[in-house]
Amino acid sequence: MKGLVYEAAEFLQVNDYKNVLRWTDLIAARPAVARGRMVNRVMGDPSSQLPERHDAGDFDTRTQDKLDAAAADNAAR
Repeated sequence: MKGLVYEAAEFLQVNDYKNVLRWTDLIAARPAVARGRMVNRVMGDPSSQLPERHDAGDFDTRTQDKLDAAAADNAAR
């Protein structure tokens, strides 16, 4: 909607729709939405990437940065 991934904002002329922009900002600010965006993410900061989710605790224990650190620890042994 806001053109963060591709140029949709320009194509859709979203700047003409102030209430829609406000609504998308409100939705994006929700903690559940932030967590959902982490699942299956392959780009960006490794701490924001969760390759698979099987349990709510995976957000705290299985992000890509933690998986990389565990793999490095295992390789060092």
